[in-house]
Amino acid sequence: MIKNIQEEILKLKKEKNAVILAHSYQAKEIVEIADETGDSYALSTAAAKYDCDSFIMCGVHFMAETVKMLSPDKRVFLANSEAGCPMAEQMDPFIISQLKEKEPDRTVVAYINTTAALKTVCDVCVTSATAVKIVDRIKNNKILFIPDCNLGSYVQKQLPDKDIKLLQGGCPVHASVTLQDLKSVKEKHPEALVLVHPECRPEVTDAADYIGSTSGIMKYAMESDHKEFIIGTEISITDLQYKCPDKEFYNLSKKILCPNMKLTTLMDVYKTLQNLDNGKAFEIKMDMEEIEKAKVCINEMIRLGE
Repeated sequence: MIKNIQEEILKLKKEKNAVILAHSYQAKEIVEIADETGDSYALSTAAAKYDCDSFIMCGVHFMAETVKMLSPDKRVFLANSEAGCPMAEQMDPFIISQLKEKEPDRTVVAYINTTAALKTVCDVCVTSATAVKIVDRIKNNKILFIPDCNLGSYVQKQLPDKDIKLLQGGCPVHASVTLQDLKSVKEKHPEALVLVHPECRPEVTDAADYIGSTSGIMKYAMESDHKEFIIGTEISITDLQYKCPDKEFYNLSKKILCPNMKLTTLMDVYKTLQNLDNGKAFEIKMDMEEIEKAKVCINEMIRLGE
C-alpha cells in the first residue's frame, strides 16, 4: 500500500513539475520520496536551485514561509495545513518591537525557527548550526536573542564577552528532556557518545559529548569512528541506523517526539499534489513587501556567515 502511494506521488510530482522538500524529522516513507531532506534552512537554500513550478514542504509552517521568501517566484505548499511550530509562534512581533524601542542599542537576533512576521522586526537570523559564529561576528556586543532561551544560553556560554539578553521561550519538545533522562540512558549504554541539540536544557548540553544542529548530529555520527551513540534530538533521526548499519543508536528520551512534525502523512503529500491547481491545497501566500522585510535578517545572516 505505502509503496503504491509512493509510486503515485513520484508520478504526480513529475507531471506537475513539483519538488518535495522533507525535514529530517519526517516519517521514513516521506523522506524516501523527497527530492531534498535536511534541516529547515538547508531545505530553503536547496530549493532555490530548482527549476520547478511548485514546492511541497513536508515540515511545519515557518519552513514553508522560508522557502517562499527565498524562492518568491515559485508556488509553495505545506503538505499539512495544521503543522505549526509552538516555538515559532511564541513571540509577538509587536512585543519585540516594543522591546527594541526600550533598548534600541541591542541587535535583535532571531532563530530561523520563527514566523515571517517576527522576522520583519529582527536584525539578523541564525540557525542552530551557525548561531555562535553569526553572533560572534556581529559588531555590537549587546544582543537580544529570541525565541529559544536554551539555544541562546548555549551561545552565551561560547561568547562570554557578549551581553546577551534572553527571553523565556523555546522548543517544548527538546526542553522536556532532563539530566536524569540522560543519566538513565547513559547507565544502560555507558560506552555511547551523547549527541544533543542546543535546544535542550543547559544541564543536558553540559553533559553531552557533542552539541550541534540536526544535520551536525547526523554528520558527526556518520563520520565518527565510534560505534554507539545516544541521540538527543527528535526521535526520527535515529533512522541513522539505516545509513550506518554497523553502528548503534539510542534515543536520549522517548519524550523527544515532535507531534507537529508527525502530522504530515504520505496521503497529505499525495492529496496536495492532486490539488495543486484547484485551490484545495494549502498554499503559502506572502506579498513582496512582507517578503522583503522578512528577508533582511536572512540576508544579514548570509552576509555574516560568508
